[in-house]
Formats: sequence, structure tokens, C-alpha cells
Amino acid sequence: MSDLTFLTAHQLAEAIRGGQASATEVVRAHLDAIARHNPALNAIVTLDEERALQRATEADAALARGEVWGPLHGVPITIKDAYETAGLRTTSSFKPLSDYVPRQDATVVARLRAAGAIILGKTNMPEMAMDIQTNSPLFGRANNPWDLDRTPGGSTGGGAAAVAAGLSPLEVGSDIAGSLRIPAHFCGIFGLKPTEHRVPGTGHIPGLPGEPKGVRYLAAYGPLARSVEDLKLCLALIAGPDGQDWDVPPVPLDDPSQRTLREYRFAWTDDFGSVPVTSDTRAALEKLVETLAELGCCVERHNPPGFDFEVAWQTYGEIFGTGVGVGMPFAQRMLGHLLGPVMYRDEPGYRAVMRGCGLDMQRYVIALSRRDALIESMERFLAEWDAWLCPVSSTPAFTHRKPATKGPGQPIEVDGQPVPYWVGSVSHTSVLNVTGNPVVVLPLDRSRDGLPIGVQVVGKRWRDMGLLAIAEQLEKVSGPLQRPPGY
Repeated sequence: MSDLTFLTAHQLAEAIRGGQASATEVVRAHLDAIARHNPALNAIVTLDEERALQRATEADAALARGEVWGPLHGVPITIKDAYETAGLRTTSSFKPLSDYVPRQDATVVARLRAAGAIILGKTNMPEMAMDIQTNSPLFGRANNPWDLDRTPGGSTGGGAAAVAAGLSPLEVGSDIAGSLRIPAHFCGIFGLKPTEHRVPGTGHIPGLPGEPKGVRYLAAYGPLARSVEDLKLCLALIAGPDGQDWDVPPVPLDDPSQRTLREYRFAWTDDFGSVPVTSDTRAALEKLVETLAELGCCVERHNPPGFDFEVAWQTYGEIFGTGVGVGMPFAQRMLGHLLGPVMYRDEPGYRAVMRGCGLDMQRYVIALSRRDALIESMERFLAEWDAWLCPVSSTPAFTHRKPATKGPGQPIEVDGQPVPYWVGSVSHTSVLNVTGNPVVVLPLDRSRDGLPIGVQVVGKRWRDMGLLAIAEQLEKVSGPLQRPPGY
């Protein structure tokens, strides 16, 4: 078969099982693409070429004997460098872990291996997943395949660049403020943030191996892919309790009824209070809304009644900051608590993160109670609508700039107007970490500069498969993945 590097994961699996391509051919095709394009992208930072080829040979031999390992038999994938991989370096871009080679796989990695996947390597990310650009102190900067002068996003930026550029058909990443959704949007691919606690985080760094788990809320673990069908396939493989991450309940994946697109009711917005979006972003969303209306869907402009975005950003910051602060020395925690509001006076969400580093238990519990109220508000809203459509970020992929890990980041330009770094990047995504809802990102359109623009499709908590069924119908409208020029 030709063009193996831009087939979807499920298409590759079908081709391997059907004998149209061997696992060895598929792995070699992706290794060739990595050799050609990765030097410019710096998306994959640890390549496991020898073991990947050996595993592909074993996959072909097994198939010849009539053995099928699972739904991803012989399909190459990549893994965000935050996940432990047995016998393969795992760093989370953190210098003290530069030579860390785990003895065990993270749960999601073990489950994908058990399904027959072959790990090509680990993808680039910012230090400890703490930025929405991918500037690694260990491996350097990852670049966006649509424009090398722009970021692929973060923290799963290397993985998104790899999927978009044909280096990998499937990536597993993580999301605590938009770290799956922003890279999917910036790189023009599909992404899923599952319901919070749907997928175990066992073996994900941070937290550090062997250390207490500080951040117990807000995070989700999920795939980046080339189609909604691949998101469904991956979620079915990685979801569910593992007997180690006890925050994951035994809630089965829902089995949605089959419905046509025009039977769905959509709410939409481009208004998250004080946060601007580019005119291109607004136009792309409005074009989708008009198309849905023309196809006979009920689609109306609404925000969740009573949902206060300012309160959501503050709540996010206080909960996240408290969790992160647990691992800090007392003096550092108090310094951030006292100086953060001054350093980040124009960034209400990040100001709350710094303040959260020094919260006492009473104020932390108050923040969790506010979160409960925000969840209730969102769920009541989504009881009336099948999905909520909204922007992923204020802009398409922006040009590389100073990382925001050691102080306020360089502002982001929204139609020529500077917007504080964290306001312009994670305002549309972090509120949905607060509420814990599942979110699919679909590639939607292009900006006047030819950059991808995605849309967030938000669904009810624990209705992940129902949301993916809706996203599959929307994919027929928005269209399949487009490859970047030159790939």
C-alpha cells in the first residue's frame, strides 16, 4: 500500500490484518518519515527503532500463525514522555529524570501494548507538562508542521506535531488545562479529553515516581489521532479502573443510540466573558453553526445559565495551585503565594494558581465546593443540549516565544491586540477541566494565514461515547484531517 503514514490507526490495523500491508512495512514507513521530518520538528525525542522493528517482525509472524494480539495488532504509536515506559527512557522533560528508565509501563501504555500496538518512541513536551508551548530544557523546542516558526502547543505538543506530520497515527497524552486540546487545535488533528477519572493516570509524571500524588483533580488522559473513529478505539482500550488509581470508578462506557445529525441539539458560543478570540476563529465557528442549521439541526447561541467564567478560572487556579504546592518546600510555596498576585496581576487564572500554593485546608475545601456548583451548572445546561460548541483558544498557533514557566509569558496577539499569555491560551479549555466534562476537538477550518482552527465539542460527564458519536457526525461536516504542506 502507498501513503501508509497518513492512514488512520484503524485503517492501518485493518490493512495489517487483511494482508494489504505488513506490520514491518508500516513501522518502516513511519521510521522513514521520522528520519525525514523529525530533525525539523523535534517532535519525537526518544526513538526505539530497533525494538519497534523487532516487535513488528514478531507481529507479522504471529499473524502468519493466525494469532491476533488485539485491535491495534502491529500498529505503531507514540507516547508522551510523561508516561512511564518499561525499558525506555521517561523524563517528563525534567532534568533530574534525564536518565530515568522505568521498569514498568504506565497503565495506558500497558493497555495499548496489550492491544497489539508497537511503540515507536516518546514525544517532546515542556518541563513537567507545565506550559502550552513545547520548549523542553532537555530536548529543545518542538515546531509546528504547518509553520516551523510556530508552536505545536503543549504540553502534548510533540505528539500533536507527530500525528499531524505523518510520524505517528496515534498518540496518548494528558490534559490538565488544555494540554491535549490546544495541540490538536494548533496542529489540525483530532483530540479527546475524556471525563475526569475515566482513564487511570497511573505511571504519569508528574507526580514524581514514588512521591505522594498532589494533584487529584482536573487532569484527564486521552488520545490524539487522525479521526474520531481512532479516538473511540483508543478510549475503549485505555478506560476503566486499574486497581492502582483508586479515583477511577467502575463506570462502563456508555452505548449511545444511533441518531442522524439533524436529530442533535447544539448550543454554541464564542463568548467566554472578557476573553477575546480572533475574527478567523469566530468566522470558522459561525460557518459551522450556519452549516448545521442548513442541515436541519437545532443550533442556538447559549452559555450555561449562571456559569461564571471568572469564578471558574479562580477555582481552577486555587485547586491546581494547592495540588502543585504540596510538592514544594514551604518557603517556595509561601513566596509564590505572596508574590504571585503581583507578578501575574494581569492573569487572573494564573494569579489564582500562585495564591493556591499557600491555601490552607479550609480555603481549599471552599474552592472544591465552588467547583461542585460549577459542575452542577454545566450538567444542568447539557441536560438541555446534546453538545456545546466553543473555541479551543483565542488564536490559532502563535509564534514561538519566551516560555511561561519561570515568570509571566510574552503576550499573545489577538487580531493585533496583546492579551496576557495564560488568558489568551487556556481560558477556553481550563474551565472544562474544572467541570470535568468530556471534550472532543475537531479540525474545523483554516485562518487567513493557512493555520488550523479547531472547535471544542463538549458533552455530558460520563457520556464519552455518546459525545464521540456526535463528533463522528460532525466530522462528516467539518471534513477529514488535512495534511500540512510538504508532508
